[in-house]
Amino acid sequence: MIDINFKNISIESIDLPVGGKRKLSVSVLRADLLHPIISGNKWFKLRFYIEQAKTFSAIATFGGAYSNHMVATAAACNMYGLKGICIVRGEEPSVYSPSLLQAKALGMQLIFVSRKDFEGKEVIKQAYRSKNWFWINEGGYGIEGANGASTLHDYINPHNTHIICATGTGTTFAGLIKKALPHQTVIGINVLKGNTSIINEINNLLTKEEQLKKYSMLHEYHFGGYAKHPKELIDFMNLFWKATSIPSDIVYTGKLFYAVNHLVAQDFFTEHSKLIVIHSGGLQGNYSLPNGILHF
Repeated sequence: MIDINFKNISIESIDLPVGGKRKLSVSVLRADLLHPIISGNKWFKLRFYIEQAKTFSAIATFGGAYSNHMVATAAACNMYGLKGICIVRGEEPSVYSPSLLQAKALGMQLIFVSRKDFEGKEVIKQAYRSKNWFWINEGGYGIEGANGASTLHDYINPHNTHIICATGTGTTFAGLIKKALPHQTVIGINVLKGNTSIINEINNLLTKEEQLKKYSMLHEYHFGGYAKHPKELIDFMNLFWKATSIPSDIVYTGKLFYAVNHLVAQDFFTEHSKLIVIHSGGLQGNYSLPNGILHF
C-alpha cells in the first residue's frame, strides 16, 4: 500500500463560482492529497491512536455502512500490520455498500449490530473485554483524535483569519480550535441535521482556555441530513469542480464548499478576510451515486 506522504499536502488559492462584493481571499488546504484512502483529516485523527495501539492485538472502532473513518482505519491497520475490527451500525445488509466492501477488502473484520445496540457502545466494549483490542471511538472522537487533528494547523499560514471545516463528530473542529491563533476564527459546517448539541461534545475536547477562543458552528447547510444530496448540492459540486478542479463529496466537503460559497456571496466575512477551507478528503460517499451524476 502507498505510504503516507505529507509532501502531497498543498494549499491552493481558488476563485469561488459566486463571489461577494467584498475583497477577500479563499484558499483550500488540500489534505485530501495526503493518501488515496487515509486522506485528509482521517489520518490526522488516527495518527496518535495508531501509536498507542501497537502493543494491542487489534484496533476496534465503530461506524456506519458509509463511514469514511471505518475505511481509513481499515487502511491504516493494513498498512501497519494490525488487525482491524469495526462494529457496524445496523443489521448485515444483503448488498454491501462500497465502503463496507472496501473495508473488508483491506482485511477489516465487520461485526454488525442493531441500531439500538449500537448506541450502547460501552456495553459492546464490555462484551469484548477479554480481547486485547484497542478501541477508537466513532469518527476518531476523543482527546487523542483532536490532538492529532490539531496538527493540521501546522499547514495553515498565520495570516489566515478564518479556518473553515466540515464537522461530523466535531473532532477535527476541536483540534483546529486548539491550535488557532488569537486572531483566527474557526468555523464549523455541521453536516448533521438537528445535531445542535455537538458544541457540548466539542467543548469536552477543549480546555477552559481553549473554549475562550473564537469559533462558531453553522447548522444551516446539512441539506436534509447526513449524506442527503438534493439536486441543488449535486449541481453546486459540479459547478465547483468546473471552477476549481477540486473534487468534493456528498457527505462532507460538498456541503462545506457550498456553505463557503454562500457565505462569501452574502458578504458574511469582513473586507480583506483570508479564508482557508480544510479539504478533509474521503470521497467514498460518492460511490453510492449513479454513474454520470458527478462530472469528476
